[in-house]
Amino acid sequence: MRPYLDKSAPDVWKAAGAYSAAVAAFAERTGLSVHDTELIKVRASQLNACAFCLDLHSRDARSAGILPQKLDLLPAWRESALYDEREKALLAVAEAATRMPLDEESIADLEGARRVLGDGAFAGAEWVALTINTFNRISILSDHPVRRRGPDGAVLS
Repeated sequence: MRPYLDKSAPDVWKAAGAYSAAVAAFAERTGLSVHDTELIKVRASQLNACAFCLDLHSRDARSAGILPQKLDLLPAWRESALYDEREKALLAVAEAATRMPLDEESIADLEGARRVLGDGAFAGAEWVALTINTFNRISILSDHPVRRRGPDGAVLS
């Protein structure tokens, strides 16, 4: 087992929490809803294969009202008519911010997302995507475990 980064440097973890709270407040001020931010977090966590964050944010996304079918089809969002223009813009930001370096397609996606979202919400979406990527890496490097849950979401022993 690798040491948990959050436990090995509690002062840094506390600062990361404050940073995350500042980004969440900024995202809200720019007009992003919890639905919007959770959609970004789930997609980035899928791309990064962060099981811990994917488990956490999938539950949060359902609580925010994202339909299970949309979560199920998220890897194929470009091929589905289930997502509206705003959701597609948010997902494009999530993918561009996660898959580095930017290529021509990512740059075009970001330009299109900015037109749909406007400058404020676009910046908020970028900050949310950058932040979840940071937390994905913390959880992956720490090898944070995913607890088994029952159908009601309760942790199973």
